Order: sequence, then C-alpha cells, then structure tokens
Amino acid sequence: MDASGSWSRLQRGASLGGRVADEALLETLRKGSPFFEARGRVRQWTRERFGLGPDDPVAVSEVASTVPGSPPLETVIEFRTAQGLRHHFKVFKPLAAVAPDDLPPAWMKDALAMPDGIECECC
Repeated sequence: MDASGSWSRLQRGASLGGRVADEALLETLRKGSPFFEARGRVRQWTRERFGLGPDDPVAVSEVASTVPGSPPLETVIEFRTAQGLRHHFKVFKPLAAVAPDDLPPAWMKDALAMPDGIECECC
C-alpha cells in the first residue's frame, strides 16, 4: 500500500517503474494535514461500520473521476477482512466531504467483496 492508502495506485505505479506511485505520493503530501485527518476519519468510520479489526487493512484515497458526468473528485475505500477477502466501494464526493452516512450499510459488506485478480471499471 502506498502513502495515499491506495493498493491499486501502487500496483499501477510498479509496472511503470514507480513513476505513477511517486507522483501520487507527492500529490498526497501536497494536500497536507486536513487530507490526512479526513482520511483517518473515513478509515475509522469504515472499521466501525463493517466491524473490522485493528489489523484489517483499510485504504482510503481520493481520485479524479474519468467518467463524463461524474463528480470531479471521488473517494475510493478498500479493505480486507481477517479472511483475506477484499472489499471496495466508492463515494461520489471529495474525501473531505464524506460523512458517516455516505458509507454503505453494514449489511452490504458481502456485496462489496471482490475476489483478487478481478478489477472493475468503476473503482
């Protein structure tokens, strides 16, 4: 996982000699303390909402949308359970604007699961 909290950015960057990952890291550092505070809040809300343990990894990142008609900035949240199952979802708001009610309900946890090796265009 890179400093922005994104597994997928790190994976894409690795295939290009780390350049994309380095640029993502620099952009994250430029955003400063409010970004990191917001990311910490969303990470904690995700842990609480889905009953994750302290060792279950949670990645929160803010990405620019590439889909016409979508908000310019979106928040992508990924987490793994103790069983190693990867889950992810997107909130169509910038990270600083995300509130606890924007997260999916806890009963949707199984629907958010995505097997390793499977990627979707939306997240």
